[in-house]
Amino acid sequence: MNDFARMYAQMMQQGTAMVRAFNPALEDYVPEGFEKLMPTMPKDWMEAMFGNAFNKDGLDAKTRLMLTLGGLVAVGATAGPQIKYTVRHLLEMGATQKEIAEVIYQMSMLGGIPAMNRAMELAQSVFAEKTNEEGSA
Repeated sequence: MNDFARMYAQMMQQGTAMVRAFNPALEDYVPEGFEKLMPTMPKDWMEAMFGNAFNKDGLDAKTRLMLTLGGLVAVGATAGPQIKYTVRHLLEMGATQKEIAEVIYQMSMLGGIPAMNRAMELAQSVFAEKTNEEGSA
């Protein structure tokens, strides 16, 4: 084991000990389903909060959310709840499944094929949830 690997292992051990001291339940915490705790914002509110309200000539909320999704995928698609939350909001903003898939596909060049596959699985689960919601409404 080299010096960096030893230092990293030590940092992980210290972090685990800290989490255990603060709240033992957090040691095994997995944020699955966390994205469902936050409601989907209405389109007008997203445009006001994330769109061009502060910069009238700037990007609209849909474009900003597309960029957010791209960034989440490019870093390896490890932020599952955030990806699902962003996809849900993109659908609310009027993005199509094809547009969302295109953003995810484009990020395969930066995040890799495994990240693209994971992000597509997450997006498809949101698409299925949305279809089920619409079918039961």
